[in-house]
This record gives sequence, structure tokens and C-alpha cells, in this order.
Amino acid sequence: MWLLGAGLSLAGAVFAAEPQGSAGANPHPIHLVRPPVAPLSAMAQLGRQIFYDTSLSSSGKLACASCHSPQHAYGPPTDGQVMLGGPSLSRQGARAVPSLTYLERQPSFSIGPDDPEAETVDLAQMAALGQQSTRAQKTATQTSQSAANIVPQGGMFWDGRVDTLQMQAAAPLLDPREMDGGGIERAVEKLRHAPYAESFTGLFGENIFQNPQMLLSEAMFAVARYQIEEPDFHPYTSKFDYWLEGKARLTDSEMRGYRLFNDPEKANCGGCHISQPSLDGLPPLFTDHQYEALGAPRNAALSDNKDIKYFDLGVCGPIRTDIADQTQYCGMFLTPTLRNTARRHAFFHNGVFQTLQQVLDFYNFRDTNPEKIYPRAADGTVQKFNDIPVQYQAYVDVSDPPFNRHLGETPAMTAQDEADIIAFLKTLNDGYKPVK
Repeated sequence: MWLLGAGLSLAGAVFAAEPQGSAGANPHPIHLVRPPVAPLSAMAQLGRQIFYDTSLSSSGKLACASCHSPQHAYGPPTDGQVMLGGPSLSRQGARAVPSLTYLERQPSFSIGPDDPEAETVDLAQMAALGQQSTRAQKTATQTSQSAANIVPQGGMFWDGRVDTLQMQAAAPLLDPREMDGGGIERAVEKLRHAPYAESFTGLFGENIFQNPQMLLSEAMFAVARYQIEEPDFHPYTSKFDYWLEGKARLTDSEMRGYRLFNDPEKANCGGCHISQPSLDGLPPLFTDHQYEALGAPRNAALSDNKDIKYFDLGVCGPIRTDIADQTQYCGMFLTPTLRNTARRHAFFHNGVFQTLQQVLDFYNFRDTNPEKIYPRAADGTVQKFNDIPVQYQAYVDVSDPPFNRHLGETPAMTAQDEADIIAFLKTLNDGYKPVK
């Protein structure tokens, strides 16, 4: 994968050198290549106005920025597990709101190994090939092996059903559970009467309002340009970024957490949430963009889950429908970036966990002590993987550490380990001011 290569030697060097008295400094500082900063184009300025426009929703109170709050790393602003939308802001969204940050480098959806030259391979062909392939174990020190896995990767949303920020922006606008824009004609009518309507004619000509589909497409393209051009969507200003550059020092706890994060015998977070810069110096995104079936517990607080026959299976449906017959991907959801994750209060696709402590407990105890994670049935048995139908539970990841442990074995992490990892995760929050 294009993200992986550079930094593997960096991580090894840090682990080797840090105990020798570097006092939390990176012994091998590097230069990170951040996106250039420039004034917003006219297109992006239009996109900014649309992004904050609550009048586009049926309630008149919900904008893109309402669920993707700039004060919360463009993620959900509340402690709720999902956001509320619709005409009276009383309908639950289907899933936890993902952050809109760091999507400027998100690849398109594909199924196959991490090979940009293979992106034109037919999805159905690659999916069929994936049914016959052997999946390499993911560890933080052997990411090149798992990069060859024939698995889903890339795309937007938890299930990767669209490929571009333009397409991503349109979905919440028209979704009756979210902004509830009321269909293309209704959304376009509101754009015609928006305070910024003249910007459309200035950018696209007088005839733009005669073509509703084109108008909506251009409006969503403007939102996408805003997300690409506005530095706040990808600032790379975390303490960890400055540590990589030798401009900050990690505390003892943060450094221990960093090592545990990348230790295959412990947390092994780095197997999927890659912490190394790219070969050309791009900052790490803390995701390999792949999909995993982790078996998160069912969230009883979601209205959809009141129906005991309803299951959100991610890549194979029900929201995404184009590869629903590829059941080997049932239960798989996108691996999100961990940047700014310490600012969130809803984790996993269904928002079932509200704290990082709960998330780490899930990884630590899912297989060794499942009674700590899942509910019990009336007969007292633990309902492990209770949000995936039995016929698809074989696809849940039980090979990547720490999920390769078994019932009754010693968990991978101690309580102190978890506390140190959380301390490290907090270094991924943007807005750190290095001491000059």
C-alpha cells in the first residue's frame, strides 16, 4: 500500500532508541509534507456556504455542519450514539456519524490487494477471487503482508458505497433520516432561493437553474471542493505529528502507549491503523482503508434494532446493495482514521461504545472474557457476536492479534496498558501547539 512503506524502519528505530534516554523525543525526526494552504477558490467558498446552510433541511435546523461539527473534528457534536434528523429532528440516523476529516487521501472502493494499477479490475471478479484466497494475518510489524489481502477497501461511509466527497455530500441531504431534503426537485428549489444563488450563475452560467440534476451535482461538487481546500479538514497538527518532526516530546505514558499500539503481542492497533508516514513524507492517516468484521455488540438503543430480524451488515447491506450476494463480506465495516478519535463519544458503526476505555476493553476481552462485552441470554449463555447472523459469524476476524486469543486465556493488555494507549491516542488530536 502506498501509505505503508516509509515509517516501518522509523518505528523500529524508535523502539530501539527510545529507552536509551531520549526522554520522549523522536530520535529520527522527519519532515512531513502537509497539504498546501491557499485562499479558498470561488467554488470552495460556495461550498462553505452550502455546508453551513440549515435551510436545506426539512426542519430548517440541520446543516452538514450540524452533524459534522468543526468544533468536534467535523464529527458528531453530541454524546448521542447516532444523530437525530428528519422534519422534527426525531428520527435516528442509521449509523454513528463518521468524521469528515482526512478524507482527501481516501481511495475509491475496490476489492483486492493494495495495488493502484489494479483499480480497474471488476469488483465481482475480485470478490469471487477473494472467496478462494487465504487472508494474511494483520500485525503492526508486517503490514506489507496484509496489504496483499483480497478484501474490500476504500470508499466513503461505513460501507464504502460511494467514492467521492461530492457523492458523500449528496446522501445526507436527501436522506429522510438526516437532512431530509425532500428529493432533488425540492432541494434544488431551495438552492435557487438561497442567499448565495448568484454564485451558481457566476460559476456555471445562467442556464444552471434549468437543469436540476446538474445544479445539485455542482452544489455538491462545491461542498467537496470546500472539504479539499479548507485546511481545517486535514490540518495534521497533532502532538504526534510534531513528535515525528522532532518538535514535541511524548510523556512516558504516551511513549509506552505508542509502543503498545504497534506491538503485535499487545494491542496491535497499528496492524490496521497504520502509524507510519508514507514513502514521500505524507503524515500517517492511522487507517489502512480496509474493511473488517469485528463483531461489535448489538446496540439496543437504535430504533432499527427493535426489529430482531434486522442486521446492519455493512458492505453486504442493507444500505449498500451492489455486492449483497458476496456474503463473505457480511459484517465488514470501514477502518476509520484514529486522528481526533479521543474527541468522539460514539465508536464503531453503531455507536455502541461511548468511551475509548470501552473500545479497548472490547479488543482486550472480546475473546478471552466475552461476558464482559456481550449480554447473556435467558439461559445464561453469552451472546457473542450478537449483531451478526449465525451463518455469517465465521467471517468475524479471529486471526489478527489480539483477536487470536481464546476463552480463558490471559488478555493481551493490562489496565495500565490500556491507560497508556489512551494517552497515546490523545496525542492524535489536532490543535497541539509545540513549544518553540
